[in-house]
Amino acid sequence: MTETVVRTHDLTKSYGRSRGIIGVDLEVRQGEVFGFLGPNGAGKTTTIRLLLDLIRPTSGRAEVFGLDAHRDGLAIRGRVGYLPGELRLYGSLSGKELFSYFGHLRTRPDGADAARIAETLDLDITREVRTLSHGNRQKVGLVQALMGRPELVILDEPTQGLDPFVQQSFYRLLEEVRADGRTVFMSSHVLPEIERTCDRVGIVREGRLLAVESVSDLKTRALRRLELRFGVPVPQDAFAAVPGIRDLTVDGVVVGCSVVGSVDALFKAAVAFELLDVSTTEPTLEEIFLAYYGEASDAAA
Repeated sequence: MTETVVRTHDLTKSYGRSRGIIGVDLEVRQGEVFGFLGPNGAGKTTTIRLLLDLIRPTSGRAEVFGLDAHRDGLAIRGRVGYLPGELRLYGSLSGKELFSYFGHLRTRPDGADAARIAETLDLDITREVRTLSHGNRQKVGLVQALMGRPELVILDEPTQGLDPFVQQSFYRLLEEVRADGRTVFMSSHVLPEIERTCDRVGIVREGRLLAVESVSDLKTRALRRLELRFGVPVPQDAFAAVPGIRDLTVDGVVVGCSVVGSVDALFKAAVAFELLDVSTTEPTLEEIFLAYYGEASDAAA
C-alpha cells in the first residue's frame, strides 16, 4: 500500500479581504511527482507555507509523513528539501559554503551530492552568491533543496529564470528523485512543465482545489478536436443534434468539431455517410486547464 506523504483536511487560510485557500482536501503519495497547478495568486504558495508551518491555518489541518504540520514542524522540516518562490540567500557566501551551511543545519552534510547536482545544473559553486545572475541563484536554490536526498522535495515555481537547457537537466534530477521512491510536490503555472514531469495534478483556482487527477485521465476526459472527411458532401444539419459536441463546422465533405468525453454518438451519426478519414488532436494540458477554468466560471455565473 502506497504511503500518503502529504494530507490536508479542510485546510483554510484567510487573510481577511485577501484570498488565501478554502477547504483544501489533498493527498500526495510516496514516490510521485505531484503538480500543484494554478495562476499566480491562486493559493499555491499559501498551501506550501502551511505544510511547512511557516504560517498557521485559520481552520483545518495538514499532515506531512503522518505528523502534524504545526506540532511536529521541526521534525518534518528535517526531512524536507524546500525551494521557496521568493528565494533569499546569504550573498557573501559562495555556493559551496552555503551548501555546507545548509547541510549542517539539516544534520545531513553531503558536499559530494551538492557538487554533483550543481554540476548537473552547470553551476559554479566557487562564486559568491551576490555575483550570480537570477538564473544561477535559482540553481543554488535547487541544489540546496535537492541535496542530501530529502524524503520530500517541495518546489515553488522551480524553473523561473532557468534557460531551456538547464530546465531539461532539472527534469532529469526530478526523475532521479522519483526513481529513488522519494516524493516531489511542485507548484507551477507553467503548463508544459507540469505535463512533462508530473504523475498527478491538482488544479487550484481562487483558493479552491478544483480537481486532482492523473495527467492521462485529465486528457482522456478533456475536450478533443476531431476532423471527419467524407466521400460526399454532408448536409449542414447532419450533426447538429449529436450530444457532447461543440464548435461544429460543416464545409462540404469536411466536418470539424470538439468532443467532450465519448465519441460514440458522433461516430454513430457519421456512419450514415461515406466516412473516409478521421483525425484527432490530443488536448494539451493548457486546453484542459482552460476547460476547467471555464467550467468553474460557468458554475459561478
